[in-house]
Amino acid sequence: MAAAAAIEIPTKVLPNSTCELRVPVIGMGSAPDFTCKKDTKEAIIEAIKQGYRHFDTAAAYGSETALGEALKEARDLGLVTREDLFVTSKLWVTENHPHLVVP
Repeated sequence: MAAAAAIEIPTKVLPNSTCELRVPVIGMGSAPDFTCKKDTKEAIIEAIKQGYRHFDTAAAYGSETALGEALKEARDLGLVTREDLFVTSKLWVTENHPHLVVP
């Protein structure tokens, strides 16, 4: 069976002070099934193969490590470059203190 062709997801231009960022308007959430983080990593790699380039995470989801590993593996496999990817994350208000934030 032939692999499905990746779809092209539309982008929205977000201007900033140095360039215009193209952000995919459709992204994949990475809140895992908390029983198996391995599945999260595999799902992200498959999403990249299918055309996803925007991923959402948060410290509270516990998916940051799996997302990072999947993005690195996809890059190492030549599926994407860092410039292809857009990652959105959130910091809960209870964690928004300088001594709790990793630089």
